[in-house]
Amino acid sequence: MSFGGLGGASPNPKPVEHYERQVSFPAFLFEAALVLVGQTSDQPTMLACGKRRFHDPQKFLPVAFVSATIGFLFFAYLGMHIAPMLQLETDSNFKVDHERRFRGSWQLLLFLYLTSLQLISYVRSILEHPGEIPKDDPQWAYTQPDGRPGAIWVQPQEVKKNGERRHCKWCWSYKPDRCHHCRVCKQCILKMDHHCPWIYNCVGFGNYKYFFLLLLYSVLDTHFIVWTMFESVQRCIEKDVDTPFFVMFITFFAETLAFFMAVLVTVFFGFHILLTFKGMTTIEYCEKSAKREAEGQKFEGSPYDLGLCGNARAVLGDNMFLWFFPCSRPSGDGLNFISDETYLCKDLEFGKGPRRRGHQRTQRPARTYGSGPSYYGYGAGGSV
Repeated sequence: MSFGGLGGASPNPKPVEHYERQVSFPAFLFEAALVLVGQTSDQPTMLACGKRRFHDPQKFLPVAFVSATIGFLFFAYLGMHIAPMLQLETDSNFKVDHERRFRGSWQLLLFLYLTSLQLISYVRSILEHPGEIPKDDPQWAYTQPDGRPGAIWVQPQEVKKNGERRHCKWCWSYKPDRCHHCRVCKQCILKMDHHCPWIYNCVGFGNYKYFFLLLLYSVLDTHFIVWTMFESVQRCIEKDVDTPFFVMFITFFAETLAFFMAVLVTVFFGFHILLTFKGMTTIEYCEKSAKREAEGQKFEGSPYDLGLCGNARAVLGDNMFLWFFPCSRPSGDGLNFISDETYLCKDLEFGKGPRRRGHQRTQRPARTYGSGPSYYGYGAGGSV
């Protein structure tokens, strides 16, 4: 089934090029340095709306704070815990506690492994664009060059209360499902979860996996510091009575900071695990909760819920062996998503009857341009 556009527009538009913009780490550092000193590069990173992606020096402060926190915990853990555990300054083998050195060795390797994955996830969550509406695709254009309404080549599942197609009055384009406008980034973000100042970026379909892994490895890293460094805290209090004040202060401060960070990040990560299990974004969860609370109804799940395994693959990618590595994100384009209505249509088509109760949303036909959507609504194969 296809939907013809107004004025005899063809329902089969030409394939559009991929819309995402990736930034290399050296380019990000170079442009960030220029922004901080009030300069601009010859070829700044641009958004589809014509705005520079990194343009406000104040917005680098949260990124600098997170980087400083990670750096402090990294060097404090190595200097105040790992170095004494390895007993590098011991003169003879007779004085070496080999069991303690062995514990220090495996703790060092595991700490470096977790911190490396944390840093890679953090950098990629900053540099990867969360996804934006293709600006050169006429099916998302709110108006044509002659001023007429845009052609209706896709029928969205999410519509206004009056049944009209959602559009953005700032970007002047129709919105795909699960797309929302970010007033901080000044653009519409595909499958927008929320705007995160700590990564100077929105969290959307293009970088949500890296953000999720950032939370995961931050939880593991901070808990690892708290539980293993407690031995050094005890040593400063009970055994080494001649410990210098500076060493004692840094050890206590690092342990306290890691503890509070572990609590905060663990709670936040638990919330995102809940969202992943339900197949929802933060915006969808808040909107649905507020709507149900106002109507006095019981909270229901998401129409995009694919089950436990399906939701995990929609976030972490199709290859289970790469789920916990900051690469091989979920495949697709972020413009189409499987939902209960899709299951209903497939079941009726194959004579199985409805699997789940119907919804009051309008069913969307399959995409007719490009290579078509994948099972998880992301289009063609994923990229690293």
